Amino acid sequence: MIDFTKSVSGRFIRYTQFDTMSDPSLAGKRRPTTEGQSVLQKALVRELEELGLDVTYGDTSVVHGILRANEKGALPVAFMAHVDTADDVMGNNVKAVRHSYQGGDIVLKGTVIRQSDNPDLEQCIGSEVITSDGTTLLGADDKAGVAEIMEAVSWLVSHPEIPHGDVEVFFTPDEETGRGMDMFPYDEMISKACYTMDGGREGEIETECFNAATCIVRIHGVSTHLGSARGRLVNALTAASAIASALPQAESPEATDQRYGYYHVGQITGTNVSARMEILIRDFSAGMFDFRLSALEELVRAVGRIYHAEIDFESEVSYRNMAQANDAHPEVIKALDEAAGKLGIKLESALIRGGTDGARMAEKAGIPCPNLFTGGHNYHSLEEWVSVSSMSVSVNMILAIIDSCRGKAE
Repeated sequence: MIDFTKSVSGRFIRYTQFDTMSDPSLAGKRRPTTEGQSVLQKALVRELEELGLDVTYGDTSVVHGILRANEKGALPVAFMAHVDTADDVMGNNVKAVRHSYQGGDIVLKGTVIRQSDNPDLEQCIGSEVITSDGTTLLGADDKAGVAEIMEAVSWLVSHPEIPHGDVEVFFTPDEETGRGMDMFPYDEMISKACYTMDGGREGEIETECFNAATCIVRIHGVSTHLGSARGRLVNALTAASAIASALPQAESPEATDQRYGYYHVGQITGTNVSARMEILIRDFSAGMFDFRLSALEELVRAVGRIYHAEIDFESEVSYRNMAQANDAHPEVIKALDEAAGKLGIKLESALIRGGTDGARMAEKAGIPCPNLFTGGHNYHSLEEWVSVSSMSVSVNMILAIIDSCRGKAE
């Protein structure tokens, strides 16, 4: 296994210095939602061009690079990561900190990464981990994936004696807002398989994710003077509260895990005259997902009748379970197993209680797109950290997958 620890960690830290926190309030209105994402993407374009790749980047705001094959008969393969970071906690002005980890808790400015809560830290004793200074997230989600893809491509370019097929790379914006794939250049894609580098702990692969929908409920009340409100006032906030209260607490994010789906009231805004609700639905089962959508709409309509409120309901499917596309192409998972066997690492299958850009790709184009580990932990939090040795393994995994595609004619 090649040691990429020094080079990939340096590359990763350099990418964390770009301010790329996305802005959900601008999703669908501006692409990317923040200027910093474009700044990093343009830097990646320059790096890819300097490496000699064919690169496009335009109105789609997706960086697309192709390292052309130096051997005939190999299947093209794609790798994808996103440049934006989440806004759950501050994601800009990141100050990455290297730690030669010797065990115990990692004490940062604003928080503590406790070993008791992070059992994977035990595997890092005697090696290096990277955190933020504790006042922001780190951005391993997904700049670790970006760095690992770039490192693998850079290594292949510097070793032209290594045979490979066409290698595609994609760097998308606004994955954290769910809109990163809205303008994806499918018509330019040459690969029939893609791997997202957007996972977590070493060895973990994810081939299933939620079916996901966002439901918007708009409630129109009737206003009148409160002193003479009897029989006249229709309080939109009261109707919204009734909808939220009627959803089963046992089927909420805080009460579910593994394969159990949920309803989640993400937002209620407005006044007694007009209110808006945003409700998320998630489920691994397609049947249960459809049931939840219809059940929520029935609930909303019933509340509207009971409270004499006019209510508009609309739902939009964000992504569907990528298991269907992955299951239809077992050779894509076989390539993972072959790659892991070459490296002598053990893979563990896990579920994504969320989604990735790969889920959108699987739904839109039927292209299988498993999600691979990057070495990151505690995403979307001040306690985020990444194992440098796992990042090196991830780079090796990318190279091994590319090698596994050699000689496999279409």
